[in-house]
Amino acid sequence: MDDLHDSYLFTSESVTEGHPDKVCDQISDAILDAILAKETELAASGYIAPSGQPADPAQVRCACETMATTGMVIVTGEIRTQAYVDVPAIVREVLRDIGYDRAKYGFDCDTCGVLNAIHDQSPDIAQGVDESWEAQHGLADDDPYERVGAGDQGMMFGYACDDTPTLMPMPVYLAHRLAERLTEVRKDGSMPHLRPDGKTQVSVRYADGRPVHVEKVVVSTQHSEEIAHDDLRTQIIENVIDPVLAREGVALAEDAEIHVNPTGRFVIGGPMGDAGLTGRKIIVDTYGGMGRHGGGAFSGKDCTKVDRSAAYAARWVAKNVVAAGLARRCEVQVAYAIGMAKPVSVMVDTFGTNEVPEVDIMAAIEAVFDLRPGAIVDELDLRRPIYRKTAAYGHFGRELPEFTWERTDKADDLRKACGLA
Repeated sequence: MDDLHDSYLFTSESVTEGHPDKVCDQISDAILDAILAKETELAASGYIAPSGQPADPAQVRCACETMATTGMVIVTGEIRTQAYVDVPAIVREVLRDIGYDRAKYGFDCDTCGVLNAIHDQSPDIAQGVDESWEAQHGLADDDPYERVGAGDQGMMFGYACDDTPTLMPMPVYLAHRLAERLTEVRKDGSMPHLRPDGKTQVSVRYADGRPVHVEKVVVSTQHSEEIAHDDLRTQIIENVIDPVLAREGVALAEDAEIHVNPTGRFVIGGPMGDAGLTGRKIIVDTYGGMGRHGGGAFSGKDCTKVDRSAAYAARWVAKNVVAAGLARRCEVQVAYAIGMAKPVSVMVDTFGTNEVPEVDIMAAIEAVFDLRPGAIVDELDLRRPIYRKTAAYGHFGRELPEFTWERTDKADDLRKACGLA
């Protein structure tokens, strides 16, 4: 795939918000959002806990995990907060909003069981974030960002390319838009036979490193008993596939294959059809497999967890490199040691598409971006309750006001640092 003269077919998938794993991601992030919102409210009121600890959203720690199966949701994880949030009520609200509000859909938000098994964060983990290795060894000076350590070890990747206006790979971008459209036509009544669970998959032909056309589309959607398969296929093509591709200006190949519910039936779905877990759709969450993933999931984790915040920052960096015209494709890796403020490594790969030497791009990144966890949190404003929106249809490639990592505000600075201003 690194040879830009090769022709190849690349496939990515997405899932709807009613997919059982995405249900769990949204519940975990809705709980995180509720904690951040409540902690911020308490801090504004001057609240001090009986322990003497004042409310402060900067002190929130959250690693919330959710599992869903037939008739039951289990929420667990490690959380530190002065706030109380009603976990069962949040779970039921998310399920209702998705559309699981009656038993015949496979899940009922009002009658399902909710088990809350959340407990306090380990102080052994907290200590490295609250006071970094640099601070503990007298190396932090007065720089506040030197005092905030990474919440875990690990390597995170960010990726961008010029396939689409949002600088996302075309296969995963289109798969997300199809999944969004499935939900849209279900909720607006255009296709009342649809149910919340669904998956999409798009195969794009590349030639000379550029997307040419879509060759294969797969849509699998939960549906009611009443609709015949042939009718469902026709309606999906007319109401979902054709409008999305037309809006995005993407052509189907003349001999394109379209598969709708290849098994012929998808009535039992959601957590009743397949147990769901937080963090089990990390490739859907990122770049559809075209850019690498470090392994850590995002949803349910607060911004001190570099699994999430550094992956957002790496996307921000890579997107700005491409937006600056320094390369057509860019992948950034950043790695951390738990409790340490400075990254242990930063790497950039432009796959031979760079317009200036990669060493100059690397130097520009180091000059323009501060990739210490505390700096990332402040620069991207990550202590806000913005996370449930990220938990379906991709964390990247959606230019929403809350998605600060999608900004291209550093492109000019990168160009200047490379001597191109």
